[in-house]
This record gives sequence, C-alpha cells and structure tokens, in this order.
Amino acid sequence: MAHSEHHHHAHAADGSCCTAKAAAPAAEAVVRDPVCGMRVDPAAGKPTAERGGRLFHFCSEGCRTKFAADPEKYLTAIDPVCGMSVDRAAAKHFFRHEGQGFYFCSAGCQAKFEAEPQKYLGDRPTPQPMPKGTQYTCPMHPEVIRDKPGSCPICGMALEPMGVPTGDEGPNPELIDFTRRFWVSAVLSIPLLIVAMAPMLGLTFQAFVDERTMVWLELALASPVVLWAAFPFFHRGWDSLVNRSPNMWTLISLGVGAAYLYSVVATLFPDIFPHQFRSHGGTVPVYFEAASVIVALVFLGQVLELRAREKTGSAIRALLDLAPKTARLIGDDGSETDVPLDAVKTGDRLRIRPGDAVPVDGIVLEGRSSVDESMISGEPLPVEKTQGDALTGGTLNKNGSLIMRADKVGAETTLARIVELVAKAQRSRAPIQGLADRVSFYFVPAVVLVALAAFAAWAVFGPEPSLIFAIVSAVSVLIIACPCALGLATPMSIMTATGRGAHAGVLIKEAAALERFASVDTLIVDKTGTLTEGKPRLTDVVADEGFSENELLALAAGLEKGSEHPLAEAIVGGAGERGLTLSEASGFEAVTGKGVSGTVSGRKIALGNAAMMADLGIDTASLSSRAEALQAEGKTAMFVALDKRLAGIVAVADPVKATTAEAIRALHDRGLRIIMATGDNERTARAIARSLGIDEVRAGLLPEQKAALVEELRAKGAGVAMAGDGVNDAPALASADVGIAMGTGADVAVESAGITLVKGDLNGIVRARTLAQAAIRNIRQNLFFAFLYNVLGVPVAAGVLYPLTGTLLSPMLAAAAMSLSSVSVIANALRLRTLKL
Repeated sequence: MAHSEHHHHAHAADGSCCTAKAAAPAAEAVVRDPVCGMRVDPAAGKPTAERGGRLFHFCSEGCRTKFAADPEKYLTAIDPVCGMSVDRAAAKHFFRHEGQGFYFCSAGCQAKFEAEPQKYLGDRPTPQPMPKGTQYTCPMHPEVIRDKPGSCPICGMALEPMGVPTGDEGPNPELIDFTRRFWVSAVLSIPLLIVAMAPMLGLTFQAFVDERTMVWLELALASPVVLWAAFPFFHRGWDSLVNRSPNMWTLISLGVGAAYLYSVVATLFPDIFPHQFRSHGGTVPVYFEAASVIVALVFLGQVLELRAREKTGSAIRALLDLAPKTARLIGDDGSETDVPLDAVKTGDRLRIRPGDAVPVDGIVLEGRSSVDESMISGEPLPVEKTQGDALTGGTLNKNGSLIMRADKVGAETTLARIVELVAKAQRSRAPIQGLADRVSFYFVPAVVLVALAAFAAWAVFGPEPSLIFAIVSAVSVLIIACPCALGLATPMSIMTATGRGAHAGVLIKEAAALERFASVDTLIVDKTGTLTEGKPRLTDVVADEGFSENELLALAAGLEKGSEHPLAEAIVGGAGERGLTLSEASGFEAVTGKGVSGTVSGRKIALGNAAMMADLGIDTASLSSRAEALQAEGKTAMFVALDKRLAGIVAVADPVKATTAEAIRALHDRGLRIIMATGDNERTARAIARSLGIDEVRAGLLPEQKAALVEELRAKGAGVAMAGDGVNDAPALASADVGIAMGTGADVAVESAGITLVKGDLNGIVRARTLAQAAIRNIRQNLFFAFLYNVLGVPVAAGVLYPLTGTLLSPMLAAAAMSLSSVSVIANALRLRTLKL
C-alpha cells in the first residue's frame, strides 16, 4: 500500500494528468459493480444498494452482501500506474490480471499496465513456482512430454504445464518475456521504418546525416532486435532442423537471418559490391528494417496469440473463482467459524448464509432457500432447495439460510471435475489438426525450394543488380510463407470452443469428441434420467365401486411406507401431497416380480400386478381395460385388493422432462436420427417414444446389448453419439463415436463420455451440437485463411508479377501479410466466445 501512496502523492504534486482528464469531453457513463468490476445494466433489475444518497448497482446478491458489510472497501481504487484514486462504480477503464481487477484513470494508464503489468506490481508477491514433479506438454503435440518448461521440438510452441490448474499459476512467463521483446523490437523498428520509407515519400535526412552514417545507425538499431529479441525464434528454428521437423520457425529464422546477414556484409564490406549495386550516395542498399520489422510483427502475432490463449484459459479461472476461499464450519458444540476451503472434510456441517457461494458439494440438512445454479448449468431461474436436496459447490445461495453436510470436497467436487475436464480438453487436439501438421511438414521444404528457385532465377535472369533482386525475392518468399497461422488455426478454435461450452454447461473432455460430434448422424438416448426425470411419481388413482380414492391411496401408501422401492416412494409421496394420514403396516411381505402384501389398520391389503391378483384368486376383469389404457400411456399400473376384493388401481410414471420434447425437435432440425435404447419394457418405451416423436425404439436392453447396438449402427456406416446417465450406459458411452454423459448421473458415465452435460437434459445436447458444428466451421475458416495467404503470397513474393507490373513484394510487406494471417485466425477463433447456444 505504501508503494501506491507514494505514486499518489507524486502524481498529485504534478497535477498535469488530472487537468488533462478534466478537459476531455464527457463520454458515455459506465455503471460497474463496485465489488467485482463487472459492467451492470441499471435497467436489468439487478440488486442495488444506496449509500450517501448514491445508488450502487450489483451483478448478484453476493456482491451486494459484500458491499453492505464493508462499503468503504469498495468505493475507490488506486490506479496502479499513476496512483490516482478511481471511482470503482463508474470506472471507464478496468482490466483483470491474474484473477484480480485493476481500475485506471485513463486508457493510457490501462495500456501501460497491460503491456508491462510486473513493472507496476513490484510490491506484490511473485507467483509461486510450479510444484515439483510438474510435467509439461505441447498443446499441438501431446505426445511431447518434458520435465521442465521449454519449446516443443516438433512445432516450437511453448510447452504448458500438465495437470489440473489451480488458478495460482501466475501470469504466463512466455507472454511476459515475449511482450518485453515485442516492445523492444517495436521501439527500435519504428525509426528504422521511417528511415527506409522516407525516400518513397520524398523525404531526405541528408541535411542532417550522410548516407554512410545512416547505414551504421540502421545496423545499431537492428542488431539488438535480431541478436537479442529474435533469439527464441533462432533457437526454435535450430531445434526444428536438428529434429528434422521443419515448421514456421525454420522459415522465420531463415528469412530474418538472410536479410540481416546480407545487410551486415553490405555495411562492413561495401567495396566487395560492384558499382551498379550502389545508390547515388555510394552505399549498398541494406535490409535491416525488413529483418527488424519482421521480428516485431512476428512478436505481435505471438503476443496476440498468447494473450488469446490466456483469455480462453479464463474459462478455467472463472470456474475456479466460483468456489469461495472459505467455508463457515459448524462445530459439534454449535459454534461457527470461518475456515479455509481446503480444511473442509467430508461429513462436516457448514452454514450457507444469504449471498454466500456454496463451498463444496453436499446435501441440505436444514433450511429452505433458492440457489442460483446458472454458473454451471446456464439456466437463469434459481432452483428451490430444502432438506435432502443436493447442493453443488460454486452455486450462489440467494435468500434463505441453509445448513449442509459436505459430501464431496477438494478434487471430488463437481466444480473441480469440471475444471479438470476443461483443462484436459484445452490441451487436447482435434484430428483435423493432423491435416495442418502434415501440410506444414511438406510445406516448409517446398517453400525453401521455391525460395532457392526464385533466388537462382533472379540471379541469372533478373535485371541489374540481379543479386539484390534475388535476395529480396528469396527473403520475401521465406517470410510470407511462414505457416504460423496454420499452427494457430485448430488449437485456437478448440480452446475457445471448450471455454464457451464450459460456461453453457457443456463440458468437452477431449477435442476429438467435439470434432466427431459435428458430423454424427445418429443419436442413441437412454430413457430413464435422460428423457425422463428418473424419479417415478404417482399419476392416477382409480377406485372401484364402493371405495374412495383417498381411502384407497392411504391404505396403499401405508403398506408401502416401509418399502425402499422407487415405485413405493412415488405412492407414499403422492399420498403426502394430498395430505393423507398414513398408518403403520404389519406382516409386510414382498413377492419378487409380483407385488407386496400386509395388514394396515386391521385390513388385509395387497398391491401388485395381475399375476399377484391371480395368485390370491382376485378377479381383475372390471378394471383390466383401464389398466391396459394406463400402460399404453407408459405408466406402471398396480392393482390394489382390500380384504380379498379388488379395490382399484394406482398408477405411477417417470415423467418426461419438461424440456425433452422441444429438445428432440431441435435435434431433428439439426439432422440427427434419434433412437431410444432402454432396459424398460417395450410398451412403456413405445408410449414415451410416440409422444416425443422418436424415430426408433430398442427396449429391454442389458448394458452389453446397448454397446452392441452402437457397434451394429456403426457397422452400417452411421456416425453414432450415445447419451446416458447410468452405470448401465457406460459401455455404450465408451464405444460410441461420441459419448455424452448427463452430469447428474453416475461418475462412471461421466468418465466414459467425451462430452458431459452439467445439467442433465437434452437441451445440453442441442447446445453441444451447435457448439461442435460452429467450432469445426471455425477451424475450416481458419485453415482457409492460413492457406489463402500462403498460396497467394508465395508466388507474388517469388516475383511472378514483376514482368507484368514491374513491382516486387518487399520482405517488410511479406512480414505484415504473414502477421495479418495470424491475427485474422485469432480474431476469427475468438468469435466463438460470443456464440449463441
């Protein structure tokens, strides 16, 4: 804090910055949440709080609660660059770095901070080094695994740490290093560019300095750029030659090296060049500005790429930020203390106050509240929670107070598993990347041959000075052909898509699943828990003559009260909803596959199927047609007998999820044929399939039969995706082209699938299909951009237009075109962040 105050006083004494700001025209007002820094629409009905006659707006109840507890803490912030005080709630300039928000008085201060954050954070603790034993891998070549950071021997990309990110890794060291090298390159390249361009604009510096001195000045400016800043490029280029894996760094190092070495020779030994090579002033033309500007532009592309990669990684940091850093632990004596999150153990009792984030996964023990689960499910409506309901760590408690039991902590929580899935997906690569890799492998030697051919052709047939023409064309070919855009095309799109999916509750475990899901034509869906809620409910009570519905239901529920069968729970739950009083049953007996019997309130009662009634000698003819009608609707109809006489029917069904019908229609619209595969009976399955418009039904299947169905369809040439939630679905999920697990289901299902839907409904599959198709379309666009620049640029650089137009593409323009291809690929990939799902 002392550091900030020092800046503050120094700046106040100067005062100039404040005056300048005051004079600026008023821009559109900005409304920010003063706690988290998010922009808030005042008309969106979000939480507000008044203080000192001023209304503050918040993104969530959690932020308003924090503000109310300590408003002074959130009113102003210190600009880390100039030390001015900034109003947090109206700051126009805000930037998040390493998970922390920073406020700035002007765009200028923000730009300075973004370029060199470490310069302005000198009094902050340095990021912790990676844990011992951390291994590093290449995002594009996962087979490359090293024990320390460095660059990939195949493509030259910086290696990234493997394992689950913690959010404490600190800034990307390569981004910091490359940003520093970029600024040095840019600052030294600008005067070089002015000197080189001046004659084209009719300007001359000969009144101040002669040509010979100017060449030495160019050498002095270019040497730090090529010999120091570009060192990582030459290192990667050398690695590519040693490992016989030519890539973009091979071309960059060849192009920059050729331009610089030629220019050094021309500067140090001008006399070895014949007279016709010299300018009017007697000097030999040099290409220091080309070498230097190429390096600066390549660094620009690299910094943009690294920043974009860091932004796509923000999906993981955003997920990590959902979990609070502490939890309120309730002791055995009832006392409450705040403890660090990693101190929470399974079985601990925790209090969740209004506005608090749920710290870990668990079950509500006491209380009632609504919980905002949009952060992991994408659904805007809060979900009511009461005793026995499950809570997910990272979701936000809205209004009531809850006491919960911690069931999953640390790496076992849903949030931790989501983070792991996203991290794994962002390191994986799509099979389409193999195409780009193969093309690069052959493309680089082909380009070197074109450069040599261009050099030879210009040297032999070119106009005088032909050697200079030859060098210019060869260097231009080497630079414009740089395939860095090709290398970015797939990883950028995959990383951005997986981050976008995570925010919408679609977790991509591996990039290959995303690519395959874009092209599958058949979707197999499990019934229970996927199409339906997976929890049977009482739907119908039919009383025979002489009995009332409530009397019948009360006795049936009294009999079933002691049973743990899901159908029994549905009957007891239905009686509870009607407010019926239940008596205890005695002499309870279950007959496997048929039903149950016992005594309730002194009356003999039996509940079961037609076979059980036949065993007891009870005639069911009067209600058999009604029972068949209920079964045709997909319901389970059970006969009830009282004192050896048929009393009626109770029917139970697993209701179809409210979102299922709409999702099925949307999946049909996206070209998918839908097959229901279930272990349930055929009649129930067909009834549900009919109501939803499902194309085909396979009922009564065992787990291995579901997997066999997948193989059968694949043998016929279908691309198959399988969606399920249970242990019985795991074999089929693993054997399908793409397995889609409902996040609400069994862990083994989630582990077997390539895609997991946090909120287990079919709308998630619609989102996943939209995301997959958009990602593959985006990758193809990126590859098109990359190839287009290269295919058009290489012949132009080689000089094919010279006979027609008399112009050659300079190495500097070649470098600009090459960087533009990288920037266009990055910008196109980042469009996926705004994809509507």
